[in-house]
Amino acid sequence: MTALLILAITLSACGAGSRSQTTPVATPGGVRPASLLLSPTPTPQPVVFPRDEAPHHDLTEWWYYTGHLATKDGRQFGFEFVIFQGLRGTLPPAYAAHFAITDIAAGSFHYAERTATIATPPFGTVPFTLDLGGWKLTDSGADATINASMPGYQLSLKLHSVKPPALHNTVGYFDFAPGMGSYYYSRTRIKAGGSLSVAGKPLRVSGTAWMDHQWGNFLTGSGGWDWFSIQLSDNQELMLWHSRDPKNRVTYGEGTEVAPSGRTTAIRGTGFSITATGSWTSPHSGATYPSGWTVEVPSGRIHLTLTPVLKDQELMTPKSTGVTYWEGDVAIKGTIRGQPVSGQGYVELTGYAPPEKSATPVIP
Repeated sequence: MTALLILAITLSACGAGSRSQTTPVATPGGVRPASLLLSPTPTPQPVVFPRDEAPHHDLTEWWYYTGHLATKDGRQFGFEFVIFQGLRGTLPPAYAAHFAITDIAAGSFHYAERTATIATPPFGTVPFTLDLGGWKLTDSGADATINASMPGYQLSLKLHSVKPPALHNTVGYFDFAPGMGSYYYSRTRIKAGGSLSVAGKPLRVSGTAWMDHQWGNFLTGSGGWDWFSIQLSDNQELMLWHSRDPKNRVTYGEGTEVAPSGRTTAIRGTGFSITATGSWTSPHSGATYPSGWTVEVPSGRIHLTLTPVLKDQELMTPKSTGVTYWEGDVAIKGTIRGQPVSGQGYVELTGYAPPEKSATPVIP
């Protein structure tokens, strides 16, 4: 989920900044167009690796990386890099990419976007490369590289997953609305290293990343969600989310606990609680978001406190998606079975701000 980004391109993070648009191209012959009306819903198929790392012929798909980087002298950064794919009937496959940096020492947050169509998407091909005007993801699943830039920041990373992919809802598929479901797995512990240039000065960085991959024949609904990726110092991880209706009532919850060995345990919505400890009102959009949380998982005797490293990690997308949302780096402290633990994570909050009226979504 990054979280549960119900409509990858029209409801997720991309921001004002650099943007490229390639010329539309014809849909390549032989590609099965995604259907807008699925009745009945097809029976979910088992997720197979490495095949399902690659792009699919579904309405909506994304590869979503977030992480935490540091220099040898301790300067810290958060990053987000995501590529969304959208297929709509016989229209050309459309793509959007979003890139964000949380510069913790500078107390600043920066983001940018790009959009493109790709004439021959690498459906079913592993490893695969998606290149949007120089923003590039090359991904084989266990290993990946990311290259992206915006004014003031340029990122070049190599990533290696040190745990097997975690299938959410045990099988890697869940229904979240009548007639709509999503395949979903995460790589919850990824070793990252490379270069981050800041104002033209290259810095060697290393750290830990997280990747979400979702795909399926689903479209957006109203409301929003709160999503959490949590990486702890005892080498376990948690993915948690709550979906909300237009009146901000929680309608659905899902979670996964990943043990140090990589073994996963599904956590149903009643098996955890997320409580906001404060709020923050954006000076940009006027939206008010929860800010700071306590997370409890009684079955694992887990009690955590999550604190944003910066209050302002909001993205506004009037040039592409029309969505304003908060996604940011958080610091974590707490206890598991009475023992102290620390960690780091990312939180995504959608549905707290109205759509941007001036936006022209990449995919309608």
